Amino acid sequence: MIVWINGAFGAGKSSTARELVGLIPHSTLYDPEATGAALRGLLPAKRLAEVDDYQDLPIWRRLVVDTAAALHAEVGGVLVVPMTLLRQEYRDEIFGGLAARRIDVRHVLLAPEETILRTRIDGRAEYGAPDVDADVRRWCHDHIPATGAAAPGARGAHPHPVAPPPHTGPAAARAVADAVQGGHAAPCGIVQTPEPTRETLAAGVLLFDEQDRFLLVDPTYKPGWEFPGGVVESGEPPARAGMREVAEEIGLELDAVPRLLLVDWERPQPPGFGGLRLLFDGGRLAARDTARLRLPGAELRAWRFVTEEEAADLLPPVRYERLRWALRARERGTVLNLEAGVPVG
Repeated sequence: MIVWINGAFGAGKSSTARELVGLIPHSTLYDPEATGAALRGLLPAKRLAEVDDYQDLPIWRRLVVDTAAALHAEVGGVLVVPMTLLRQEYRDEIFGGLAARRIDVRHVLLAPEETILRTRIDGRAEYGAPDVDADVRRWCHDHIPATGAAAPGARGAHPHPVAPPPHTGPAAARAVADAVQGGHAAPCGIVQTPEPTRETLAAGVLLFDEQDRFLLVDPTYKPGWEFPGGVVESGEPPARAGMREVAEEIGLELDAVPRLLLVDWERPQPPGFGGLRLLFDGGRLAARDTARLRLPGAELRAWRFVTEEEAADLLPPVRYERLRWALRARERGTVLNLEAGVPVG
């Protein structure tokens, strides 16, 4: 189990975590700040300068998951993790990655009064030189309003809120321990697809509305939007896999087997293994079908119909290129063979 202590800067996460290790038997402290500090010695300065926060680096989020999972496997018991995670998509990505490794995450949010937070930020002395100190304090103050985003509303990752007393870290730790041991802080419901161990075959389905826009879904377990679809299971026909995924993801049973639009070979890019990606034409949905769309509990947070131009801002570049050629194949009534997003043959 992992107990993730979330909250704004100055909420008392670190002190609460240290106390909590003494209250929960067989528990170990892991601070992802150490992973962020290590990246400063690993990544080129140019890459670090591109972000304001190392949490915006995909490598940090992946390393946090991998490090926490490895440490948990090494020491067992309970891992206590004090770390501010204000962006929902980052919580979903990290918690989902841990759940995919069969590690329960109990998400606790420390929520002291805002006036207490601001007083604590102003009183902290570990930020360094005066000019750095002022910048960091300002940054912490600016991010206090975002703490509300870590409260109720995160699909599948609702935190258990704890309102600690103004000055007593042990009391906050006791409240967290009671919430975890009493079952009030339930495991997060977000689960990613387990990491592949070899090349995979995946099937996606394009569904169109009456304005010829196509449907995209927003997964909770990874950044970026996606087509409805997923990995083809062993022995499963790809087109039928696409139909199954559409039914599971948005609750829509397709009446006919979708037509193939393209096959794209995705090259291996470590740690990914690549494989074949198929896109099918699921046809045009009537208004009554659109009204029946629904989302599963913790897998998707939203769906929407978009134009090709709008999709450029939502899809990762690789999937956007695949989409562009799928739309061209649909217009021409043909099937395209792609290698890494480029038509061949």
